[in-house]
Amino acid sequence: MSEDHRLFTHRVVPLASVSHPDTIEAIGEGLVAGGLPVVEVALRGEFGMTAVRRLAERGDLLVGAGTVLSADQARAAVDAGAQFLVSPGLDVEVIAFAHAAGVPMVPGVITPTEVQRARAAGLTRLKLFPAGVFGGLSLIDAYASVFRDVRFMPSGGVSPGNLTDYLARASVFAVSGSWITQAAAEGVEAVAARAREAVEVAG
Repeated sequence: MSEDHRLFTHRVVPLASVSHPDTIEAIGEGLVAGGLPVVEVALRGEFGMTAVRRLAERGDLLVGAGTVLSADQARAAVDAGAQFLVSPGLDVEVIAFAHAAGVPMVPGVITPTEVQRARAAGLTRLKLFPAGVFGGLSLIDAYASVFRDVRFMPSGGVSPGNLTDYLARASVFAVSGSWITQAAAEGVEAVAARAREAVEVAG
């Protein structure tokens, strides 16, 4: 996986769990207007793949698929236009597919064993999930001194209240959270406002 992919230029990666297709446009328009043209669309809902396809068709947004649980699901997401993949856990088949397809893959880890397995697979940009449940900042600090070549994208429990603290860690390359796209029901400007705030904090 190339670490010069534009995914890794973003320090905040909004997560979108789409519960209704009417919010898809607000998510896309809001993120672009707010200066944060990247989104990880969770596939756990019935509208996930539809959202990947519609957002990717815009052409002005870097769209990835999250909650990828199998190689078949990864393939379907890439066919729908996903430009990167994120999984909640470490699945060697999903990693193998992403490698073969030339698509950036950020697998989920939480234990030292999983971090080492990811490193053995050649991956050093990892999703730490669910970060908040397992110590959050304390866990990141503990891993930073052991896995010096690994950088994390904490997800789960990240919010505007702790965003600055997470991004201040050198071992954190980005954070993932749903608070930005959750405003989609309120309209484009609500999403844009939260995106702007996140971009300002991320610097």
